[in-house]
Amino acid sequence: MRIAIVYNSTGKSNKVYKKLQAMLEENQFTIDQKQPDIVISIGGDGTLLSAFHRYAHILDKVRFIGVHTGHLGFYTDWREYNIGELIESLKTDNGEYVQYPLLDVEVYYKNKMNPTHFLALNESTIKRVDGTLVCDVHIRDEQFERFRGDGLCISTPTGSTGYNKSIGGAVLHPRLEALQLTEMASLNNRVFRTLSSPMVIAPDEWIKIRPIDTDDFVLTIDQVVTNETQVEELRFKIATERIRFARYQHTHFWSRVEDAFLGAKQSKS
Repeated sequence: MRIAIVYNSTGKSNKVYKKLQAMLEENQFTIDQKQPDIVISIGGDGTLLSAFHRYAHILDKVRFIGVHTGHLGFYTDWREYNIGELIESLKTDNGEYVQYPLLDVEVYYKNKMNPTHFLALNESTIKRVDGTLVCDVHIRDEQFERFRGDGLCISTPTGSTGYNKSIGGAVLHPRLEALQLTEMASLNNRVFRTLSSPMVIAPDEWIKIRPIDTDDFVLTIDQVVTNETQVEELRFKIATERIRFARYQHTHFWSRVEDAFLGAKQSKS
């Protein structure tokens, strides 16, 4: 089995990396950063996002494992104290995995024939930092609304607990084949109206966004930020690709949500 390791720059992550690498080599695993069967990220969800984008070109061949060295993450199952259990699980690995949907993003430019293509694990956002974003929002090929506000967020189910939640979006179970569109500070008065509510998009639908009288805006793909100009249209749909996690121990999703946002269980009075 070939294993790649991606870790962040903190002292604790570096310590865990050295420990894990030594144990993998001791147990005859091959460290291969270019063509791995499994990618182990050490850090938090941000580190796993970096690992995902690094190996997005071989998603059909690779599975991911997260070791967290800070706060509990939604993509990270292991801690330093049970690295030994992780090694034992790798030794008895039979290829099992769970997989989750990804976001497919296409950006069409006015001065280019072909679109630029991206994959996102969590979300993509469109926003203005020095003015109001105005754009037409289409569901499938039918115009739904003309949005005016700070921006829009399109998230995956796994990304629904991240930025999407912080701007009022719903939390979706990661096995749902759906996208979510959430508005950022939309303008609503007697002249301008938007739905002003998160929308969950079915798996056979897609979202098209056409900027109106907007020369530039900021586009994010997970943690990657670009300044865009001359954009004619953006299209969002569920990707044909999937991310696969080698999960040897299962934590119930809603237990993760409770632990991350509510803390310890409260006794009933």
